[in-house]
Amino acid sequence: MTALPRSAPVAVVGAGAMGAGIAQVAAQAGHPVTLFDAAPGAAGKAREGILANVARQVEKGRLPEGAREDIAARLEVAPALEALGGAALVVEAIVERLEVKRQLFAGLEEIVAPDAILASNTSSLSITAIAAGLKHPERVAGLHFFNPAPVMALVEVVAGLASDRRVLDTLSETAREWGKQPVLAKSTPGFIVNRVARPFYAEGLRLLEEGAADAATIDAVVREAGGFRMGPFELMDLIGHDVNFAVTRSVFEAYFHDPRYRPSLTQQELVAAGWYGRKSGRGFYDHAPGAVRPVPATLPAYPAPRVAAVEGDLGPAEPLVALLERAGIAVSRRAGAGVIRLDGASLALSDGRTATARAAGGELEDLVLFDLALDYGTASRIAVAAACQARPEALAQAAGLFQALGKAVSAVRDVPGLIVARTVAMLANEAGEAVLTGVATPADIDRAMTFGVNYPRGPLAWGQDVGPARILRVLENLQATYGEDRYRPSALLRHRVAAGQSLRTGMEAEALSL
Repeated sequence: MTALPRSAPVAVVGAGAMGAGIAQVAAQAGHPVTLFDAAPGAAGKAREGILANVARQVEKGRLPEGAREDIAARLEVAPALEALGGAALVVEAIVERLEVKRQLFAGLEEIVAPDAILASNTSSLSITAIAAGLKHPERVAGLHFFNPAPVMALVEVVAGLASDRRVLDTLSETAREWGKQPVLAKSTPGFIVNRVARPFYAEGLRLLEEGAADAATIDAVVREAGGFRMGPFELMDLIGHDVNFAVTRSVFEAYFHDPRYRPSLTQQELVAAGWYGRKSGRGFYDHAPGAVRPVPATLPAYPAPRVAAVEGDLGPAEPLVALLERAGIAVSRRAGAGVIRLDGASLALSDGRTATARAAGGELEDLVLFDLALDYGTASRIAVAAACQARPEALAQAAGLFQALGKAVSAVRDVPGLIVARTVAMLANEAGEAVLTGVATPADIDRAMTFGVNYPRGPLAWGQDVGPARILRVLENLQATYGEDRYRPSALLRHRVAAGQSLRTGMEAEALSL
């Protein structure tokens, strides 16, 4: 199936931020576009905003001269829903209420041609439920853009139970022609992004509630070690806690209160207070004009060690060896369990247990755990946590080692999995569970998370790089510590580790066989 031809009329119902953005995308791609909103004047105002936005893009050189005039000629405002009868594609972007959407689609079905495609931009409602009761539910699918639609590359094409494959293919190819990155998802709560992303927020909130560190420090570690563009608290403040909390509750309730998606009492309190983030002026951060941004907790400078003994393979932290040598630290290698030995400190990558628990088992003396990094060479900050049994000098020596590599060091409370390691493990696990249950392919999940929420690496690819067995070990240790199903490893992850197979390849076939 090919994309809709540029001459095919497109209609957008709903002239809010998302509807206007979608209309702009379609018009920029060359389609004649009709915009309708039930609120008087809303569609006209949205058209003016679209043209103003296009004019700004022309001024910046991002669109060619004359683009505003061309789009103005193709972009119309409909006086009534009945004026959308000639559309080959109608995209709905109205309020997130199932009955309202169902009423709209029932009305559209009586207006448009039998071969017209009806698409919903819903971010959380079931496409199957939206299409239920229609005469032709097979032509209904999800076409979920991300805000702002003209900027964000990802589009989730969502299949309901009745959706025709040809409709899905047409929407995917059309989105691609519009310059977007389409991914195909089954209609399940949260689709891909809003489901797989839940641990990013949830683990940050839990770490804050457990006193691992303050929000500014957790955000800094996630950005500067994990490579994410924003930390969880910055991102929640940007999205709006009312919106983020509502999505979390929706997914939690839709999955019959699965503890993986349990909402946070801390975020509930922010919503109750009206502290929604940037749009209200206050969230985890103060966004008032002139407000001082809190700085992350950072250890003072300590002397660099002269020598270090590396015992065994450090796994994903193995690049530290070359960095130590480049920093002028004499490194010796010997057999062992993946530990860096200093004179008075033992350093190990977090495996989901606390440093205190590992030290209590007699495993290591003066133990300091360090966190996972996306790239130890480019990471500018590392989180560390010392065992309760360790002498104070151990933390100073660990800090001195990482500071010698040019990194800021944040000492955090000795929590299971530290910050980046547990977040990445949970993201990879959730992505694996989504593949297991047939929500999407591994490739589409990784593409969705990189193009939809700007993750530095797809969670499955990242999990594979860290090592599936290590991801599994982190999750098992988290589950053993907390005693909660929240951290239960996916059956697919367990199967892949047992089989010694990749976390990314062949998972579609495996999902069918399990």
